[in-house]
Amino acid sequence: MKNLLTFFRENDKFAGHSGIELLEISEGRAKAVMKIKKHHLNAVGSVHGGAIFTLADFVFAVASNSHRTVAVAINVSISYLKAANKGRLFAEAKEIAINPKLASYTVNVTDEQGNLIAIFQGMVYRKKEPIL
Repeated sequence: MKNLLTFFRENDKFAGHSGIELLEISEGRAKAVMKIKKHHLNAVGSVHGGAIFTLADFVFAVASNSHRTVAVAINVSISYLKAANKGRLFAEAKEIAINPKLASYTVNVTDEQGNLIAIFQGMVYRKKEPIL
């Protein structure tokens, strides 16, 4: 999976711009971390929902494309459970179901203490185009 790890680290410009670091990738799974910085905070001092969504969406994309064929999101949702304002956030995506055309994933976003910050669920359409 090293080639895919390098592929996503180098080619997902928005994740890089957002300060997200891809930690792990395996078939149907991915894990990343984002160090909370001032530009991630909203007006009341908590991590902006869009920053949390970006972190979750990135590992969702990596996990769903880990089968080395292009997978594109067709539906996603996120539930925010707890605020965060410092430290690091981790996101871990796990494949729940897969078939030739569709696949479903759950992403848990946690803080450094393991508290659940958000739950993200997504579905992809699996194309036949290869990655790499």
